Order: sequence, then C-alpha cells, then structure tokens
Amino acid sequence: MYTVSLRALPSDRFQPTGFPDLGAAEYEIPVDDGRWDKAILVESAQSMANRFEGVGWSEHEQAPVETLRGLPWVRVVAKDDGRYLTSSRTEAHRLASAFVKESYTPDDVDMVEEISNRLRLADDTPTSPSTIAAEIFALDPLCLIHGVFFADSKWPGQPKIARALTGFIEAADVREVHSGGLKSDHVRHSLGEGGGTAEGYGHVPYSRTEYTARSIALYVSIDVGQFESYGLSANATELLLAIARWEVRSLLERGLRLRTACEFESINQKDTANLAATEDLERQIRDLISGGIDELSSVPSGPFEVRWSDRKKR
Repeated sequence: MYTVSLRALPSDRFQPTGFPDLGAAEYEIPVDDGRWDKAILVESAQSMANRFEGVGWSEHEQAPVETLRGLPWVRVVAKDDGRYLTSSRTEAHRLASAFVKESYTPDDVDMVEEISNRLRLADDTPTSPSTIAAEIFALDPLCLIHGVFFADSKWPGQPKIARALTGFIEAADVREVHSGGLKSDHVRHSLGEGGGTAEGYGHVPYSRTEYTARSIALYVSIDVGQFESYGLSANATELLLAIARWEVRSLLERGLRLRTACEFESINQKDTANLAATEDLERQIRDLISGGIDELSSVPSGPFEVRWSDRKKR
C-alpha cells in the first residue's frame, strides 16, 4: 500500500475526471472530529490502470518499451496490408477486446477458439485457475497485473482476473471554482438555419467548474497475495510484482499531468521510500526475463501477431 501526497500545479486549481450524466464524482468522507468533509474523485481506478500501463508502452514505436520488450503480447494487424492496428497492451479489455477476439492466428484459427483452447475452457468442465493464469501469462503477463474479463458466452465459464495493481486519486475538503469563457467567431456575426452554434459557428459562451482542496493523494495498492494465488513459478510471480512496482515508480517520476488543467507533483518522498528506484526495478525485470521463466520456456519472445478484418466487410 502506498499513499502519495500530491500538490496541484501550477496553482491550487485542478480539473477532476468527469462522467457522462454525472459530472465530477463528489461525495463525503469522515474526518477525525466526527465531521464529514466534501471530497472528490480526481482520477478513477480504471483511468489510473491505463496510466500505469502507459509507462510500459511507446506510442512512437507502437510497441512495449525496452524494459518489457522480451515479454509476450498480442499485436493486432490489418488482414489486408499488415499495418499495425492495436494490441493487448493498449485495448481497454486487453486480451478480451473485440479487436483481439475477432482476429485470426497465423494458422487461421479464430482467436476466440485459440484462447478457449489455451485456457482449456469447455462446457460442463470446471475451470483451472492455475492453468488459466499460466496461459494468460504466456499470452500477455500484464493482464495478470491489470485484469482481464473474458465476458463472452463463447468462452465457457467466462474467466475473470481482477486488477492486482489498483490506484486512484482523491481530493479532500474541496471547494468549487466557477469560471467560464467565450468561443468567439470573428467571421460570422449573424446565424441562420444550418449555420448556427450547433455547427460550430457564432459566439458560444461556456461555464467551467474546477476545484481546490486541502489535501490531494494518490492511493496505490499492489495485491501480492493475488500474484501468489496464481500458482506460477517463483520467477514469474516475482516478475509480476517487479513490473507493478516499476509502473508505479515510473509514473511518479514521469509526472502526473492528467489533463490540460490537471497536473500534480509528489510533495513527500517518504511516501514511497520503500519503493525501489526505477533503475533497480528495471534491472530486476531484465534479470528475471533473461534468467528464464518456466511459463515462457516454449513461448517465442515478443509479440504474437494476429490478423483482424471488419466482419461486415467479409
């Protein structure tokens, strides 16, 4: 468990995450003297999962960063020209995403069938958690860190792996800051049918709500017990833990610029004093991969490439 105290930059104002038909997630939390303070969710667990994953991915190269490059992952390419489309590292549902499950292996096997066979999923047959974990590890180990839910009736049992690395940012004792602005149009001064504000013309005033807070913190939990429950080899278990810690440390060092008006810095290094330095964690990850992992002994390093094409066009 890590609690990292944060400070908003460049001023005390910040813009929290928002949700459709809800806006900012406001709630109350208990304080020591029996009172309740108004709090706000600055960044959700699902968004933080994406940010943790993001430190291990190079957008420029459309591939994992060097530290994770020796591990398996699923690379999705277009069937017609082989261009890169997406991957199990960047899709919201990872191995269970539509682009993965509707693709085909180099042997022209449907990925729904491929995953079912690998995970040994069958009707009227109990699932084996250790087998499922080992086979997921062989396809993309990071799914055992960030979770995956095979929510499709074509997968018997629809196995689910919960997040083992969880984080969220919360602000306490918050106050609203109301402001606004005006989108100006220096060309069109009168609006008519088909050429109004709905089409982007004219002057459009807007309101904006930001927040200030007495305290802001990032809360992180790494479930070591979940890693151990997978029943993997010692090196595989240690690797998952090292990657999870590396993602947390790397994200903090990279900086928490979540949105245009939402940036934070850590104000207390003691919060993560027991978290190893990035360089040490990278070295540990490389050593574990190069030293050999039983679950990957027969798995080629690098991506497992699959081909996707729009079913509507088939």
